[in-house]
Amino acid sequence: MLTVKLFAALRERLECASLTVDATGISRVSELKQVLAARSPKWQRELSHNDVLCAVNQQLAASDMPLQAGDEVAFFPPVTGG
Repeated sequence: MLTVKLFAALRERLECASLTVDATGISRVSELKQVLAARSPKWQRELSHNDVLCAVNQQLAASDMPLQAGDEVAFFPPVTGG
């Protein structure tokens, strides 16, 4: 299983803070995004934005980052600060 967490505006728009996903057949972040996008058009729209960031086990990750069962994957919008 993979633990997926959504933060900030993504959490609000998708009305979901976290969920678990069967890791079978998912070897990269990009594949996880495809599985999540298949949930509904709303999920597809929100996760397709180029500026959505991802972290795997609290480390920023690119779409080609490998995944394994037990990983925690977080998606969040860009963060700015001052």
